[in-house]
Amino acid sequence: MSSMYEIAYAAASNRLCLFTGTGFSKSVSDGNAPGWKNLLEDLCDLLPPIKNPKPALFPPRKNSPLSLEEAAQVISLKLTQEKRDINLEIAKIIESLDIDGDVEETQKFFEEHSFRVITTNYDKLAELLAGETRVQSITPGLPIPRSSAEVKVYHVHGSIDSPQNMVVTSDDYFKFMNGDSYFSRKLSTILHENTVVILGYSLADTNLKRIISDYKNFSKNHVIGSNLFFVSRSPIEQNIKDFYFHCFGIRVIDEIEIEHFFGKLNRSIPTVKSIITRSHRSIDKVIYQRHSFKDSFVKLEDSFFRFISSLSAKGLSLDNKRVVEVIGEILKRKKEMTLESGAWEQYEHLASWLIYLGSFFEIRDTSIKAIYLRAVKRSMETMSKDKYFGYSWKAYELWQAGWSSINASNRALIKTYVEDQSLDADAQSIVNSVT
Repeated sequence: MSSMYEIAYAAASNRLCLFTGTGFSKSVSDGNAPGWKNLLEDLCDLLPPIKNPKPALFPPRKNSPLSLEEAAQVISLKLTQEKRDINLEIAKIIESLDIDGDVEETQKFFEEHSFRVITTNYDKLAELLAGETRVQSITPGLPIPRSSAEVKVYHVHGSIDSPQNMVVTSDDYFKFMNGDSYFSRKLSTILHENTVVILGYSLADTNLKRIISDYKNFSKNHVIGSNLFFVSRSPIEQNIKDFYFHCFGIRVIDEIEIEHFFGKLNRSIPTVKSIITRSHRSIDKVIYQRHSFKDSFVKLEDSFFRFISSLSAKGLSLDNKRVVEVIGEILKRKKEMTLESGAWEQYEHLASWLIYLGSFFEIRDTSIKAIYLRAVKRSMETMSKDKYFGYSWKAYELWQAGWSSINASNRALIKTYVEDQSLDADAQSIVNSVT
């Protein structure tokens, strides 16, 4: 719930950016969009058979001797000899792509909400989804629009609207990575100012990893939680998830198709929109006027998610002294609510809040550490794998299911704390379930 709530909150606050790769284009074109390797192979076939480099560049059942951008450089040279331009040939292949397949939920989101898209794709599928009257397409080589639009699509590697400016070959990538262009600066700015959802993309692109890494350093220095999500249709192994978070501050949402992701997002946004204005007013009163949240608010399941999402929208750091006080107060009051008669749902809420905070914020070197660990102790002392009176088995189930979503640094911190506090076998089983 928490990740989708956070993304929905960003969408409702006009602070969402979709970061789309080839997999996104495939999803909204019913698989007709070519992958990068397939596209290069198609370009090879434009050459006379005797000059076709495909067998050498893409040998069957063997690894390619060159990276894809290096292969593109070879193909470009071959096409030039035939008086053909690789960028123009790519544009001819790409320009026929259209929206196709089961994209109802994806199209609904694009047609109804304001957001930004950063894409390395050359196609115009995102623009087609949003509709001509709602979208601005921004691409190297063309003037930058100065008017506003509900949807802005930034083609950082160029688009078919300006083929000669597309980033295709190794020479192009070198210039792009080492240049200080409007698009590289804009990409960095958007990463800092928005919740970013990466769709249909891998982290193999060196330039994109560099920019994301720059953001990770910024988030550590300014003590803010990660706002990067990586959506994958396939399951992602735990070590890879830990790598994504440690190196790039990316949280993984796996085993979900793009269309299903937008379906869940569309269903979440109306609820968030109904409370977002009140949340901002409450944050102002609590942080700046030193008010306290009402008990009726703290008792709600989603109150903590609202609070954290509002902090991000207000540009407040989790290391802000007053923010730390409020987090401590909320967790303390939530613990006290677990002492009330019949307050079983409060046990569940506390567990889910702690798991959520541990999933996106590195706690070890912050002033939140002691507050957080005391709350963890309370939650784990009052949970049980078996149905014993006075203990929450649902809290245990939440910890069991959510333990792997906590980042590796926080898992190590909690594991050491649980062992030092000699908590019972149920707590030990949780912290030893993922190494």
